[in-house]
Amino acid sequence: MIKIFKITAISEGFSYLILLSNMLFIKPTHLELYKTFLFPIGMTHGVLFIAYLYLSFMIKEKQNWSVKDLTLIILSSLIPFGAFFIERKYLKNA
Repeated sequence: MIKIFKITAISEGFSYLILLSNMLFIKPTHLELYKTFLFPIGMTHGVLFIAYLYLSFMIKEKQNWSVKDLTLIILSSLIPFGAFFIERKYLKNA
């Protein structure tokens, strides 16, 4: 289960960065291309985000995370590159 969480955390981080890149770099110059990419990228990121949250609650007990740790893990998913930080700090040895 922890390995699945690691893969989900990394995938969620990349999907977030791709979504932001689409918004920042493609939208100003190619509006139609932006609209074409928005739904599949957004849907993928949404599913990965929900999976990230679900799995973080599921493995909280196995990893002996405190409420403070779980809160940090959940909040880091809202920050670009936050999922990579969590993967390195909390899941490196798992």
